[in-house]
Amino acid sequence: MKRLILASLAAVAMLAGVAQANAAEGRVKLGVLSCDVAPGVGFIVGSSKDLVCSFHGDQFARETYHGTINKYGLDIGVTHRTHIEWLVFAATNTRYYRHALAGQYVGASGEATLGVGVGANWLIGGSHRSFALQPISVQAQTGVDLSLALSNLTLR
Repeated sequence: MKRLILASLAAVAMLAGVAQANAAEGRVKLGVLSCDVAPGVGFIVGSSKDLVCSFHGDQFARETYHGTINKYGLDIGVTHRTHIEWLVFAATNTRYYRHALAGQYVGASGEATLGVGVGANWLIGGSHRSFALQPISVQAQTGVDLSLALSNLTLR
């Protein structure tokens, strides 16, 4: 079990490093999206959890989004509280308007939890697939969980 958790953490670290390199290329930082994810159960081949997010940027009024995050792949266990913070990037030629982050995002995620855990998520999408969400730090959660999956996030 320890080896599996260590391998998962290494994959998460690698995923976060690749995401950081990709997100910075040709993009400008708009702000931070902070999300609280509902508790849930991973059903071995996937999971679906509701979330509530708040977007805040230096030049924009605070916005609230509701949504769902779905994972497809290895997702085993139970999570209690989960909090994720993403840096929000946009292509340099993208014009931001109110609630522009609403839409579908796709990408990858990885997490390992035994009591307290960490994870990383990298997603791209939103209005005209012009936004990228990248973690500014690892996600924090409690429970018992192991997940390496493709992810789909819907914000409304």
